[in-house]
Amino acid sequence: MAVYQIVTMPDDILRAKARSVSKINEGVFRVLDNMRDTLYAENGVGLAAPQIGVSKRLVVVDTGDNFIELINPEIVDQQGESIRSEGCLSVPGIVGIVKRAEKVVVKALNRSGEEITLEGTGLLARAFQHEIDHLDGILFIDKAIETRKEPI
Repeated sequence: MAVYQIVTMPDDILRAKARSVSKINEGVFRVLDNMRDTLYAENGVGLAAPQIGVSKRLVVVDTGDNFIELINPEIVDQQGESIRSEGCLSVPGIVGIVKRAEKVVVKALNRSGEEITLEGTGLLARAFQHEIDHLDGILFIDKAIETRKEPI
């Protein structure tokens, strides 16, 4: 497959609301495959389609347990609170302290078009929230309590 260059600030696509996927087809499979390859090439935890220049509601996540693909994901429940450090491939050199839910439930479609419901806690919950925010044009720096520069 292909590894894409990560779109970085201040590219406008990062601030736009991504379009829903209306038809799951070979084009969607290709984007998901390329997102996976790009995620691993960049040593990331999650990646949203706008980060590779595609305005579609697609997310991939791998916190080390397994690879997850989400089509049209939405958070349907959240509980608790977690304040942790975050970074983002699209905001290189910046790290921030962000308050997020400790546990989330996400509904999405899988590659087969079947509705799936996933529960995430800890890092997985944070990754789900971070990537779904991308689909709405929200970056972690918008929610950060504080930020600092780090060497790239």
